[in-house]
Amino acid sequence: MDDPILTIDERAAINSGRWFSTLSPALRHDILRCAYVKRFKDGELIAARGEAPEEWIACARGAVRVSSTSLSGKQITLTYVEPGIWFGDVAIFDGDRRTHDAYAHDNTTILCVARADLRKILAQHVELYEALLRLHARRIRQLFGLVEDLNTLPLRSRLAKQLLHLVRSYGVPSLSDGGEIRIGLQLAQEELAQLLGASRQRVNQELKAMEREEAIRIEQGGLVVRNRGTLMRIVDE
Repeated sequence: MDDPILTIDERAAINSGRWFSTLSPALRHDILRCAYVKRFKDGELIAARGEAPEEWIACARGAVRVSSTSLSGKQITLTYVEPGIWFGDVAIFDGDRRTHDAYAHDNTTILCVARADLRKILAQHVELYEALLRLHARRIRQLFGLVEDLNTLPLRSRLAKQLLHLVRSYGVPSLSDGGEIRIGLQLAQEELAQLLGASRQRVNQELKAMEREEAIRIEQGGLVVRNRGTLMRIVDE
């Protein structure tokens, strides 16, 4: 499902990415000049654990579900890569195999830079080394934050924090009520539970409690955040 051209919205998602937008115009130009587009349908495999890394990837539309499989065969979702985020460079740099599976969540577009082209860009733009260090440092900070939250925050606070993150990344203003925001990324409660390291039953209980507090509304098509202030208060409890 390949298409050589990004749509206007997809290009805007790449260019406005928090990290990519800090690069110099010349570096951004050379990265985009070498990049090619791939499109995937919901659930299709993008990259498999154990494969040799051949591409540096950015999400331009939809989401990329990064997952692993337990010894019992259960698939565990670790994170969702949102539009504008680059990933897959760790395996390219350390020369090891890919550590996780990556699947399209909804119809997804990715932008790819071949391993050989990435090395050429690095040789031409010393700036990219420092930029990638900043990118990895941000990832490490996020990882430490997740570990700290898992060990210090109750599930209720971690769930509220995750919902606020999803609103920032995938929030769509409600047409019927300007104060409400729909989470555009549709997640089953089981998938949301995996992100939090909890059971679906416990997450369901907390979601219903938040609904009674009028912080959110649970709908068949997903979740609507009714009051971000209430969610922020829950995080700080």
